[in-house]
Amino acid sequence: MKEYEIKTLVQPALSPTHPFRDSARPQRLDRRRGAHLCVRDGTPGVAFSVAAPHATHVAVVGDFNAWNGAVAPMRRGDDGVWECFVPGVAPDALYKFRIRGRDGAVAEKNDPFATAHEQLPGTASRVWDLTQYRWSDDEWLTERADRQRLGATLAIYELHLGSWCRNEHGNTLSYRELAPRLADYVTSCGFSHVELLPVAEHPFDGSWGYQTLGFFAPTRRFGSPDDFRYLVDTLHQAGLGVIVDWVPGHFPDDVHGLVRFDGTTLYEHDDPRQRRHPDWNTLVFDFGQPEVVDFLIASALFWIEHYHVDGFRVDAVASMLYLDYSRLAGEWTPNVDGGTENYDAVRFLQQLNDCVHHEFPDTLMIAEESTAWPRVTGPTDSGGLGFDYKWSMGWMHDLLDFMHRPPADRPGNLDRLTKSLEYAHAERFVLPLSHDEVVHGKGSLRSRMPGCASEQFASIRLLYGWMFGHPGAKLVFMGNELGQPSEWDHQGQLDWRRLESPLVRGLRQWVADLNQLYRLDPALSDGAGNQSDFEWIERETAVPGVVSFLRRDPGGMGMLLFVSNFTDRTCESYVNDVPVGGFWVERLNSDAEAYGGENRGNLGGRSTDRDRSRPEAARLTLRVPALTTLVLAPTHTAKSDVDLEVFPCA
Repeated sequence: MKEYEIKTLVQPALSPTHPFRDSARPQRLDRRRGAHLCVRDGTPGVAFSVAAPHATHVAVVGDFNAWNGAVAPMRRGDDGVWECFVPGVAPDALYKFRIRGRDGAVAEKNDPFATAHEQLPGTASRVWDLTQYRWSDDEWLTERADRQRLGATLAIYELHLGSWCRNEHGNTLSYRELAPRLADYVTSCGFSHVELLPVAEHPFDGSWGYQTLGFFAPTRRFGSPDDFRYLVDTLHQAGLGVIVDWVPGHFPDDVHGLVRFDGTTLYEHDDPRQRRHPDWNTLVFDFGQPEVVDFLIASALFWIEHYHVDGFRVDAVASMLYLDYSRLAGEWTPNVDGGTENYDAVRFLQQLNDCVHHEFPDTLMIAEESTAWPRVTGPTDSGGLGFDYKWSMGWMHDLLDFMHRPPADRPGNLDRLTKSLEYAHAERFVLPLSHDEVVHGKGSLRSRMPGCASEQFASIRLLYGWMFGHPGAKLVFMGNELGQPSEWDHQGQLDWRRLESPLVRGLRQWVADLNQLYRLDPALSDGAGNQSDFEWIERETAVPGVVSFLRRDPGGMGMLLFVSNFTDRTCESYVNDVPVGGFWVERLNSDAEAYGGENRGNLGGRSTDRDRSRPEAARLTLRVPALTTLVLAPTHTAKSDVDLEVFPCA
């Protein structure tokens, strides 16, 4: 795949016109399409509705009419929407739409707006009553605006529900079985949010949910829609936000799904050069069609309204933005200006973010965008895409490349480590150590660290220390907090027995303590995009391989000093010029015995002395163990006892 770069800050065709000003606000199609339980003329049943403008005949078939297409024919409206009321249909009934296309071919299709589906290998849609579940997360929803405001810390635990934990027989846990275990574990690790790999219904286990078929339904693999609500509810009651991966860029070509839905390319591109995604062999949505835009935006709003999710990580945004993404010359169609930018996708993403923020202003929109597209997190009324956060893929790739090198090679390659600070405030970033980095032969995070087991764990602790000091929200994929030795297997589970190892327990505790410091200390607030909150102490260092920087509280006097030694040699006398004299307490030390280290450090802290040649400077001399991050704070700048909580250190 080629590297993409946008040369100008705002493309002329990406007009700053607000999407709502040049088009009608998208319709909430979910409120009138699909299968809705109702009573007509005193008779209970289900009102069915489906858009199939090019079909010549549509009928509802299901277990309530022996799948007989002659029993429940539908009537076509002038807008191409087919409707009918079927009396006596009850919740949990199975159904499909039998559609005869313009070409005479007949296919049985899922309901695009179904809120539940049949357990695989069955492929039918299922009638569901969404009015029965009683939520208990009022406190969370009341506090969500404050918890998720831009500027609040965001520490995300990413997981795949089917392989996080299984029962004693190796079977997957249900949503309800997962709920208390997941809530307890994630809170004990100090995270603020969970991010779930796509839970929308999908036909192929090996896609991990990224080939979505049911855009309004949680997968039946782990239970019903109400069971999924119970999971979200439980996490909310534990004080955890829920972000779900959402995939609006493409969909699978299973015949019972959206492909050639009414015998034509209703959802996918008609142009074969834009229709199929070459990387995943899936079909690409035609974002120039109002019906497609309304369908996808209705899906996003539905998950927030009915499942109480707190935001989305929007998958593969780059593949949507570029017409030539993963395509060779001649395999793509330029835009009207002859360029590679997909203007329809840009307008869709702007409209999506505006709609979500208008209807649910306290929710988060996060882009997985891997190129230099400008202002992904910029406001739409000035040409930005309108996301709240963007994954920092450059930070991730450079950091893992750097940490993979032998410690002796790291001092000569510090630019791979530090250059991310040059653009750390260009967008609001999430720093991701995600599932994508522990699959497809890449190995686990631990296996990419050089040395023996103790050195690998020391390097992972060092990596996390650097990550949590670096500006940006944090994301850790399940198992990375345990130093899993092998890469992720979606058919297995994490090796929970490894918690018996002191190295594993220590790493998990290190992540928990970093999360606590990150969430409690105002010097680590990330959302303001204020470059004054970061200050290098040593970047091109006098001691090769050791770097140090300050994080400051933009609203006060608080500060933290991060010192990281990326070599395998202890630096016995590392001198820092710091802005405040006095005693600096060692808040965190990744080499502490409690974290699996060797207990080398500064005996809880060090006092500064004066440099006679520079009387204005306070000099702090530290012992920095090999493969270690230290975090220190001047005692007299702390604003509360919480600010001065000291974690295990030597």
